Amino acid sequence: MESIIIKGGKTLKGTINISGSKNASLPLLASSILAGKLQLNNVPYLADITSMLDLLSSLGLKYKYIDKKNKNSIFLDSTDKVSSIAEYNLVRKMRASFLVLGPLLTRTGFAKVSLPGGCAIGLRPVDLHVYAMKTLGAEIELNDGYVIAKSKKGGLIGNKIKFPDISVGATENAIMAAVLARGETIIKNSAREPEVQDLCNCLVAMGAKIDGIGTSVITIQGVTDLKQVTHDIIPDRIEVCTFIIAAVITQSHLSIHKINTNHIKYFLKIIEEMGVNFKIEKNKIEVFKSGILKPVSLKTSAYPGFPTDIQAQIVTLACLSIGNSEIQENIFENRFMHIPELNRLGANISIEGNKALIKGKSSFVGAEVMATDLRASASLILAGLAAKGITKVNRVYHLDRGYEKIDQKLSACGAEIYRTKNERP
Repeated sequence: MESIIIKGGKTLKGTINISGSKNASLPLLASSILAGKLQLNNVPYLADITSMLDLLSSLGLKYKYIDKKNKNSIFLDSTDKVSSIAEYNLVRKMRASFLVLGPLLTRTGFAKVSLPGGCAIGLRPVDLHVYAMKTLGAEIELNDGYVIAKSKKGGLIGNKIKFPDISVGATENAIMAAVLARGETIIKNSAREPEVQDLCNCLVAMGAKIDGIGTSVITIQGVTDLKQVTHDIIPDRIEVCTFIIAAVITQSHLSIHKINTNHIKYFLKIIEEMGVNFKIEKNKIEVFKSGILKPVSLKTSAYPGFPTDIQAQIVTLACLSIGNSEIQENIFENRFMHIPELNRLGANISIEGNKALIKGKSSFVGAEVMATDLRASASLILAGLAAKGITKVNRVYHLDRGYEKIDQKLSACGAEIYRTKNERP
């Protein structure tokens, strides 16, 4: 098992190119079940992507890397008969594997998908996914840890789906199921995230009829088939924000390229209020050395609000502000597991219910810490960059699920960071 070692206190300088979005890539990979043939460009080479490709391969899809060296462009072929059974040993690795439910059901009329695994940051039940499939006419049963879905003769039928709560995954599953359903589907209280929009835009290019993209009401007219397309995946907005914070927390000058600033407007508003000095240009942002940082008060919420996937990183930044900050987590109930580890590095953070109360003007000091999930890993890397001395972050396999070559990108800009393998006792 690998760890990351960081010698903190180094000033960074240089250019960082942002990878494609992990959270956009996963549903797009699942959509290849519908497409027959699909080429995806700007796919990040990550553990989660490999897990999804393994799952698709087990279902009978074929794939190949266009460039075997960088592995960022993938051609997928589902023209042969596909299996409708997504086994536990593959789905257990990440929750996004459940996104094959809608495509399998609408294509074959049957899907048997294991209940998913992933980061231990909350319950994230699949009830909204199941509700959407039932609303489209599927018969659902739960048996031995599998969701078994069957459509009636003639396939799924369009209907009105009104989600009681916003769910990105359930919205994506519903969209993919509805594009080949008979008639009209209206999805209300749908997720508006850029990753959902990217899925819709790709499906439209394939020939799907989708209106209301980027709004809370999506209308879909079912079609009988989809055509082959090539699609470029959007940049990863979570990676963008993480590297912006890396620049700020090290008092550095970084130029971050291949981004879409429209996707991070709320985040930019927050850091501007904190006193971060930056300049936006087309497809890039320059972050300059900032002065004294002000404290922050915010709540995580669905897009276009503040992303839960940046909560751990902004908590780390708030530790260095002058004054007390309050950050409320409204999406996942277990997403404060990074806080005890940050406190080991010198932070002064307490938890009251779903609120993190941060006393600013902390000084991070290197120590050995344990990553508990993907975004917690990033927060500890950020703290290590600013810490005095050496920080060792264990269990970094979490990090490799969502950040492509983060240590290499930081090292190229002057960070003293490297990986080491831990010997088993």
